Amino acid sequence: MGAKTIPVSAWTAAFVASVVGYAGTAALLVEAMNALGARPEAIGSALTALCIGIAVTGALLSFRLRIPVILAWSTPGAALLASAPAGLEWNVAIGIFVSTSAMMIALALIPALSRLAERFPPAIASGVLAGVLLPFCLRLFEIASMQPMLVAILLAVFVVARQRVRTLALLLVLMAGIGVTLIRNELDSFEVHMIFGMLRPTTPAFDLGAVLSVGIPLFLVTLVSQNLPGLAVLRNGDFDAKPATLFLGTGLASLASAFFGGHGINLAAITAAICTSEEAHPDRSKRWIVAVVYAGFYLLMALFSPILIQLFLTLPREVIAVLTGLALVPALSGALETLLMSKTDREAGVLAFLATGSGLSLFGLGAAFWGLAVGLLALAARSFLEKTSSSSRQTAPSQN
Repeated sequence: MGAKTIPVSAWTAAFVASVVGYAGTAALLVEAMNALGARPEAIGSALTALCIGIAVTGALLSFRLRIPVILAWSTPGAALLASAPAGLEWNVAIGIFVSTSAMMIALALIPALSRLAERFPPAIASGVLAGVLLPFCLRLFEIASMQPMLVAILLAVFVVARQRVRTLALLLVLMAGIGVTLIRNELDSFEVHMIFGMLRPTTPAFDLGAVLSVGIPLFLVTLVSQNLPGLAVLRNGDFDAKPATLFLGTGLASLASAFFGGHGINLAAITAAICTSEEAHPDRSKRWIVAVVYAGFYLLMALFSPILIQLFLTLPREVIAVLTGLALVPALSGALETLLMSKTDREAGVLAFLATGSGLSLFGLGAAFWGLAVGLLALAARSFLEKTSSSSRQTAPSQN
């Protein structure tokens, strides 16, 4: 597979997908790691580990299965972590990442769990996801009262780009944010202490409350909003995608990266659509090559991750918040669409959305946990009352 045998379209598709996947959500990931108390070197280690996991695992799966397996880090998962209960220590966060990875591996290895996961009500998972994303998107407009020009410029770029060059919208917004910061001379000093990425292991600490409050929602949100849509993209492209193999691969990659700060690796959806189309490679049987090239670009980003991280750390927090809010608008839109699609589960999903979005915290458990609990209890109550009502109607004639 020499470079001369790879069409130019494969290189361009892989490059665009990798840059969009990285640059579009790196600001959110930095914010999430900051919220968890990670130091700059720990954040650099996390991104290095995630990029290596995405590259190595994606290339191996693509080569082995001969299908374009495009991986990414969990964007909704990063949003969930950024809204995690305050005071969570970094080694406890590592314990959450390890636990969540173990859940994905168990899902892949135990068929009964796979069937159960596929039956999990999408409206509930989407409601929790929408509730997690809502505060970040609202923050976008809260900042408008303090920085109206900043928000107006980035919002205009986002709206126009989403209509004209949809796949490049987030990248263009990032470039506009950096440009505005430079024009206003608000960029902090860019000091490069390290050029090449390094992996710094952290010993995990396991806290049952943290796993229940953050780990289980992180697992479910990643599964429903990332892995299952990513699987659908492959199947829509008429590729023989085996869920157990793919989920096992992403679970093992997540587990390996977790000890170095990686919060989760999963199947990509939006960037996968770029790399699995006919425009990426005319020959469907060789389209897996695009995924290998994509993996190569992620290895380059892993190599120079400290420089990329330092760029995001030098941006003003308001710019990071606006970039994060805009990056999550498409995900929020998709979650709300799925939530409202089901007429039977819609109210339960809305309750999960409201409970999560409220920031409810009780008994040391965060809002995402209570959103899941409220939604599932509402579904259980509806099912019980429907069965009771049906039984009453069936027994009524026999009593006359």
